[in-house]
Amino acid sequence: MSQAFTKPRIYGKVALAALIALTFCIVHPASTAYAKKRKLAKYGSIKILSTPGGLPIEIDGRPEGVTSTDYRSINRDPGLHTIVIILPNGQRWTREIDLRAGNIKCVAINFRAAPVVTSPCPYPVSLLVDAEVNEGDIVTFSADTAYSGTAPLNYTWSVSPIEAKILSNTGNKITVDSTGFGGQRISATLVVDDGSGDSACRQTAQASTLVRPPVKIEHPSTQFDVCCSCSFDDQKARLDNLAVTLQNDPTATTYVIAYGGRTSRIGTADLLGTRARDYLVTHRGIDQSRITVLNGGFREEDCVELWIVPSGATPPRPTPTVQAGDVRPATRTVPRRRRRGRY
Repeated sequence: MSQAFTKPRIYGKVALAALIALTFCIVHPASTAYAKKRKLAKYGSIKILSTPGGLPIEIDGRPEGVTSTDYRSINRDPGLHTIVIILPNGQRWTREIDLRAGNIKCVAINFRAAPVVTSPCPYPVSLLVDAEVNEGDIVTFSADTAYSGTAPLNYTWSVSPIEAKILSNTGNKITVDSTGFGGQRISATLVVDDGSGDSACRQTAQASTLVRPPVKIEHPSTQFDVCCSCSFDDQKARLDNLAVTLQNDPTATTYVIAYGGRTSRIGTADLLGTRARDYLVTHRGIDQSRITVLNGGFREEDCVELWIVPSGATPPRPTPTVQAGDVRPATRTVPRRRRRGRY
């Protein structure tokens, strides 16, 4: 009887295969006439050889030396015996042999080395991407894979946030739209495998880029004119010029910022701002919705600033030069406003 012993092939390790032949060399008791002349044998024999020799032997749990390349005979009482041979790769080959008196059973082991198989796994995978991009840019993630095997590689991509849109996918490279992700990071995760199912041949890599938000371009307002301690006739001339500019650009608006002086009467800033607005609306026909009047606080003397604010521009802010606590207003009360139209 013969039996084959093979260890599964393992990547990166030397695998050994053993061909083991178990031969029953049966010697029957002698004939009746011959048996009368000699006693029948009370034991049986086990003969063992191996190629290569020198493999440790155990029988029934006790060491019995080592094998040789020629048959070595070991006598044992009849019955069931357990034979263990330690193979070159450390494995224990085990068989039970039912030995009868006068019989001989042979065990032959032939060991040969299997071919050495070198796996291309694991292999390095890296992802390349710009550290930062501007919002609206197309982000490119590309993979660099140092794979020496012959099997085609499979590339599986995913991106986060999950709302990010993959525009193209060519296997080892993807492009992603960064629109709407200003101030966030876009990350890509790549899983590469060769289809073998070996976990060492499945690699993962990740990379991310910061999406810079769009730069807000400031469109400053333009100071059209400023008049301090001016008579109203002087102010009207300036307001006339302002009205012409507003009429030439219907998309622009104006800011009138009025300041009271350090010793001006209480309410002077409000009076100056309101008077300028009323003149633009009543006498120059400027829509009131295009005029913004601000009380700018206090300066050394009464002042009125006139500003042109183009569409989308940043509105001006008051720039007082005197703190409210340092103002010493005149004790005279503010005279009643003249009726609209009387200037």
